[in-house]
Amino acid sequence: MFPETGLPDAWERIWTPHRSRYLSKARRDGTVEQECPFCSAYTKESEYDLVVKRGETAYVVLNLYPYNAGHLLITPYRHFADITTATDEEMLEVSHLTQQAMVVLRKAAGAQGFNIGVNQGAIAGTSVAEHLHQHIVPRWGGDTNFMPVIGRAKAMNQLLEETRELLKAAWADL
Repeated sequence: MFPETGLPDAWERIWTPHRSRYLSKARRDGTVEQECPFCSAYTKESEYDLVVKRGETAYVVLNLYPYNAGHLLITPYRHFADITTATDEEMLEVSHLTQQAMVVLRKAAGAQGFNIGVNQGAIAGTSVAEHLHQHIVPRWGGDTNFMPVIGRAKAMNQLLEETRELLKAAWADL
C-alpha cells in the first residue's frame, strides 16, 4: 500500500504500460521513431485492415485514434513529408478522394459538416511527420458534449470495423 501523499487531483488515469515502448523511442521534436504506419497500412489486405478506398497514387484509411467516428486519413502511397513535394497526380487524387470521402460520409453516416486539414511537421501537431496525410473529420450538430471537458473522455458511437464496412459499402456505390 502506498502512503497517502496528499489530496487526489482531478485526473482519472488509464494505465497503459504497453505504450511505454513508444515513449522510449521519442525524439526531441516530439515524434516517435516507428515503422511508418502509412507505408504499412495499405499493404495489409485483411479483415482487420482499416483501408476503405485504394486509388492509383493515394488511399483512404480510418484513423486508429479518431476524433469522431468516421475520421479518415487520405495519404499518398509514396513516403514523403512535405506537401510542396507532392506530384500533381498525388495532389489531384488526394483532392478527388477528399470529395468522395465527403459524399460517402454524408451518405453512410449523415455527416453534417467536416474538419479537413493537414498538419505539416511535428511542431504543427502531427504524430507522423514523415508521411504526408490529410484528416477528414465528420461533424454533426451536438457531437461535442461534456464528456471531453468534464470526464476527459471521448465517447465513440461505433467500432472501427463497423465504420470500415459501412464506408467501404458506401464507396462501392459511388
